[in-house]
Amino acid sequence: MPFRRRARMVRWMVCTRWGPLWLWKALVVCVTFAFAGQLLGVIFNKSVPSAGLSILSAPDQGPSLGSCQPHTHIMFLKTHKTASSTVLNMLYRFGEERGLRFALPLGYQLGYPLPFNAHRVKGYKGPGASDFHIMGNHMRFNRAEVEKVMPSDTFYFSIVRDPVALAESSFAYYKEVAPAFRKAKTLGEFADNPRKFYDPRLRNNHYARNLLWFDFGMDHNANFSVPLARYAEKVIKQVFKLILVSEYFDQSMILLRHALCWPLDAVVSFSLNARQQKPDQSSGSSWVAKAATTQAKTPSNFALTDEQREKLRDWNALDWALYQAFNRTFWEKIQEFGTTRMDHEVALLRMRREELARLCLRDGGKPVEGQRIRDKTIRPFQSGVVKILGYELQPHLDNATRTACLRMIRPEIQYKDLLDVKQFPRVTAPAQPAPPDSRARAGQGEGGGVRDGDGSHLKQEPVKLR
Repeated sequence: MPFRRRARMVRWMVCTRWGPLWLWKALVVCVTFAFAGQLLGVIFNKSVPSAGLSILSAPDQGPSLGSCQPHTHIMFLKTHKTASSTVLNMLYRFGEERGLRFALPLGYQLGYPLPFNAHRVKGYKGPGASDFHIMGNHMRFNRAEVEKVMPSDTFYFSIVRDPVALAESSFAYYKEVAPAFRKAKTLGEFADNPRKFYDPRLRNNHYARNLLWFDFGMDHNANFSVPLARYAEKVIKQVFKLILVSEYFDQSMILLRHALCWPLDAVVSFSLNARQQKPDQSSGSSWVAKAATTQAKTPSNFALTDEQREKLRDWNALDWALYQAFNRTFWEKIQEFGTTRMDHEVALLRMRREELARLCLRDGGKPVEGQRIRDKTIRPFQSGVVKILGYELQPHLDNATRTACLRMIRPEIQYKDLLDVKQFPRVTAPAQPAPPDSRARAGQGEGGGVRDGDGSHLKQEPVKLR
């Protein structure tokens, strides 16, 4: 067939059977644009969340919890210097997102260091009222009084820490508050001869000896004995269904998640109220341990020899016994849970944390010194002789994502005030402490008064108890 005749036949077939040629050209152009748009959309969505849709609103990313229902009646004994501020942030977030009511203090602590009294709870209406879902601010535990506030089905839990690490943190925070610490030039000097500096009659010296024991409501100056330690362990186990261990924070969060039947995102956290320390002080791969590490050198007044560390354990023998006991039961729970299963869920938790850190935080979540945080409303309170670190949010987050991310890094004082205003809108909320940079020096409150790590006023001058 001649070439021209074949060409006319092709044009005839295109124009009559499959449409005119211009239509085919237009179709090719449309398909090309559609493919390019889809490709660009995939690339774009990998780096930027879609507007109005927060990554935190995604379904739970953790393994199934079965048919259990989330616990909403919770009492957390917030022990001092144990990563408890990070745990409290989780409770605040969970409760705020679900409209739960908190047993909030009249100030910033529930009467601490006095034993807890139910009337220290703002809005308390008397025994049996059961108006509250979550209690978690600092207190010296008093079971009878707590039971007046919280419902009978409340889940009780707390957290412990190695007494040596706890002493290091306490010395840093309460150097100007506890007379025993103030008299010692270094923590090592205190450890060598604690009785030289310690007077049980002086106010705030409870920070210097058996602080865990004190927070659990027991006599921290009692002479150590094995029967006493075992009795205390038994009493605590009767009330508290779970005791977390600060050094194994991620494993603790997995146990807590399953005990409370909470989604994975509810126990994902960034370390809050962490102090600046040098890298080799990290413990394992815990986020809480890593979060506070910077290239800054640890002050020489915190350095300890192995012998001094053992002396501190002897000085805090009651706390050491508690820690050993609950560290042992903690690992028994992990064995029951399954070590392989635990490793898998811890890996998921850490992946999720890193994902949220990249999404929410500047520099991938690296903590920064408080005075460098541009937004003064999220600057952590500064207390003691070391710097307390915080975070900055990524710029240009959509509203839903920014709200969710802000909840994860909001410092304890500001979060408490926010919840207070929401819960008691007709009552003037307590005045927020002045930002850290307005104080003459770290640890100073308005008028020169010293504050605790959560902003509560503490008496600086030693006062003998009668």
